[in-house]
Amino acid sequence: MNGRCNHAGFAPGHHRKAHHFAGPAFGPGFRRPKYNVPVNIEEKEQYFEVTVYATGFAKENIKLSVTEDVLYITGTRTIDENATPNFTKQEFPVKSFERVIALNNQVDAVGISATQQNGVLVIMLPKTAAAQTPAQEITIA
Repeated sequence: MNGRCNHAGFAPGHHRKAHHFAGPAFGPGFRRPKYNVPVNIEEKEQYFEVTVYATGFAKENIKLSVTEDVLYITGTRTIDENATPNFTKQEFPVKSFERVIALNNQVDAVGISATQQNGVLVIMLPKTAAAQTPAQEITIA
């Protein structure tokens, strides 16, 4: 890796591992939403912390699911059609959003937890034992 953002838009935090957590989850049926919420992904020693800035979406209207080693984060809300804003510029979703994060066998899906406060959703993704193993240096003979 060259230190720049990878093709999925995530900048690698360090280069000690060759895993590609949160890499692209493209495949059959993939669709890119028109508007999206910002996401930060931070790697810690034993887990990944995903921060989703989903302001305006109540936690009751946000769903998390894991299917085929991919985390889906979706949010929806109902807006009064008579009170729809007349945007001159729109950069975040009004009615719905979807984020897709490939876990790439790096996360123990059973242990995933989430909290939300002040419109910020924090998802804790515990690493698998293999993902916690430190990189191993190999001496060249």
